[in-house]
Amino acid sequence: MITVTGATGNIGRTLVELLAGAGEEVVAVSRQAQPAHHTAGVRWARGTVGEAASLRPALEGSRVLFLLLGGELNSRGESPDTLLSAATDAGVERIVLVSSQGSATRPEAASHARLREFEGAVRTSGLDFTVLRPGGFASNAFAWAETVRSERRVFAPFGDVALPVVDPADIAAVAAAALREDGHTGRTYELTGPAPISPREQAAALAEALGEEVAFVELSREQAHAHLAQFMPEQVIAGTLDILGLPLPAELAVSPDVADVLGRPATPFGAWAARNLPAFR
Repeated sequence: MITVTGATGNIGRTLVELLAGAGEEVVAVSRQAQPAHHTAGVRWARGTVGEAASLRPALEGSRVLFLLLGGELNSRGESPDTLLSAATDAGVERIVLVSSQGSATRPEAASHARLREFEGAVRTSGLDFTVLRPGGFASNAFAWAETVRSERRVFAPFGDVALPVVDPADIAAVAAAALREDGHTGRTYELTGPAPISPREQAAALAEALGEEVAFVELSREQAHAHLAQFMPEQVIAGTLDILGLPLPAELAVSPDVADVLGRPATPFGAWAARNLPAFR
């Protein structure tokens, strides 16, 4: 049995479908109740990575755990050892952890301290593990959906800074391989898209998918900071804007790991945009 945390998110939703489609017994964990449209045969459980006690029922009988932090858990919460103890007590043998590229490229950044803490705990847990380190998500473009729908405009900072954003479905596919297959133990995979693409170019890709013009409006760093402060902890904002505006060479690089694990190229942003077009219409 495989327990999937963050089961309703951009990665988890796809991962649950992939695992169930492959015939795996899946327990899908989310903070909310079972969604109205859910994958048949999947058992849903309420819980949160931030409260290990809430996960114990979902872990009972599982051999494998997909571990995803989210929201405020990226900056605070229980010690990762508390969760790993609960997993070990339940009989979990393998963990696949979603960390972040920034946890390696910016080892001193406060924005990624919590992820580094989880990585360290997983690596020393004695369990089989795989660490996934994605770069920026293509799905961050959902933040533009409202203004694209209402104004056909994208508002974003650092309009011409190009990063190889990754499709969350590719992260899910790599996670499914690491959860189900041998040969991934002890590995750390850097997950990116197939080519760097700037926010201005992403707006152009959305325009192409829509068949309509979409204007790009560049925000200052200060304006972007004010926007992110509405839903992101302060220490995470600074690190995020540093990566978006002043990326390091390693953050600009295209990783081969998606293609190596999946045997196909990583998905380009334009394909992600076309697949998710209803959100922008």
